[in-house]
Amino acid sequence: MNKDMFTILALTTLWTLVVAAVGAAILWQFRRRSLRVTMIVAGLAPMAAALAAVLQSVRAMFISQHDSWVVLWTLAFAALLGLAMTVLLGHWISTGSRDVGRRLRHLGTSYEAPEALAGAVPAELAELTNELEMTRKKLAASHERERALESSRRELVAFMSHDLRTPLAGLRAVSEGLEDGVIDDVPGALRQMRSTVDRMTGLVDDLFELSRLSAAPLPRRRSAVSLRELAEDVAGENNEHARAEGVRLALSIPKDDDRLAVQGDPDELTRAVTNLVGNAIRHTAPGGVVTVSVDRETDGRVRLAVTDACGGIPTDDLERVFDIGWRGDEQRTPEPAANADAARSSGGGLGLAIARGVVESHDGNIGVTNVDGGCAFQIDLPPVAAHN
Repeated sequence: MNKDMFTILALTTLWTLVVAAVGAAILWQFRRRSLRVTMIVAGLAPMAAALAAVLQSVRAMFISQHDSWVVLWTLAFAALLGLAMTVLLGHWISTGSRDVGRRLRHLGTSYEAPEALAGAVPAELAELTNELEMTRKKLAASHERERALESSRRELVAFMSHDLRTPLAGLRAVSEGLEDGVIDDVPGALRQMRSTVDRMTGLVDDLFELSRLSAAPLPRRRSAVSLRELAEDVAGENNEHARAEGVRLALSIPKDDDRLAVQGDPDELTRAVTNLVGNAIRHTAPGGVVTVSVDRETDGRVRLAVTDACGGIPTDDLERVFDIGWRGDEQRTPEPAANADAARSSGGGLGLAIARGVVESHDGNIGVTNVDGGCAFQIDLPPVAAHN
């Protein structure tokens, strides 16, 4: 390496270090400024270092003035191009960063979709923005569920307050009548009081069951349950109730030997199906038919359906059928029950909500559709093989 080459390398290194030191000092001063400013400084520093090093090298090599200007102009245009690209990149990053900051500020406080960001942003910021948008949607959905649950709880408190206050007022009136001796039919009054107490007991039992289903699920022992046999048992237990209401209770099950077994708690599943059957009997006019059918779907899941002759459910109410306290009528006060069994089955609009809770706790689905002359409630549960 000759002396001229050594001189050029020494000058280039010296000026590069000087410009780098100056650039680092400027970056330190602007460290809390906008990212756009720091990127411009970071982009200008190597350009200035290259320009200073080439300028000193040109002087040391004693090349012609014409060639010197060609080199300098080339470097100048390259520096301008680099500066323009640095400004553009800084704009993209700063715009994306502000958008991310705006989304973070509104995350959890505003559930409306923010305005779409105009222009291009780097892939990393775009991915972060997408993640924030997904988080916003999840929070919005959770917020809606919380509002719906809170509204449902308030309705439940109001409905239960009414449904408990009414029979309590009736009990007080009957007891005062017995105490004053103004009631001649004492046995009838006692039967009425017992029927009222039975209905209140049913309401309390439903509230307890609903509270248990809404709480954190406890580990339960589950076994193979034959929906075929369960449907037969529920139909047998509700035959007398149906006969008293003037309703015929029919059972439709496959003729083969398939037990149509699912994995679950037999007591809970029995209660869910009993709620559906009792609800169908209450809303079917005398002379109508309630059908309980069990079959296996094409995907292997087991379906139990309860079809009534209630005349159908309004389309606007189909989504509210399983809400807590929903009854489908404007009158909250139930009519007096004819007997204790009917009193127990005339709950406070919690039967369908309990059925939904039981089915969902068994990894199943429950739904309702209108059919000719009535509606059909379907329960779909995974077969035993799905749990093995």
